[in-house]
Amino acid sequence: MANYASRKRKRNAQGPEVVKRVRLPRAHDREVFGSVETRLGANRLMVRCFDGKERMARIPGKMKKRIWIRENDVVIVVPWDFQDEKADVVWRYTRPQVDYLERKGYIKR
Repeated sequence: MANYASRKRKRNAQGPEVVKRVRLPRAHDREVFGSVETRLGANRLMVRCFDGKERMARIPGKMKKRIWIRENDVVIVVPWDFQDEKADVVWRYTRPQVDYLERKGYIKR
């Protein structure tokens, strides 16, 4: 627990995160923005995509080990080719990145 507290202090000492560039969904890869509605367990989420559909998304193993995804997080998902109501999560945005996307007009909350 002591290690966690020292990392938190260091992060707060650096000041607020300044966002210069963020990753955007690639249309040719069928990527879309989405907002996490609920966590279903077993690496699965219910995501409300910004194209108007609700999809069950899964978190790939290499992302699961590094990033925690919670409800109301903004993510990029890739719908499956053969089953449109399912998708894979490929990216999660931090809070400052979401604020940047809202300011630039990419997403509306």
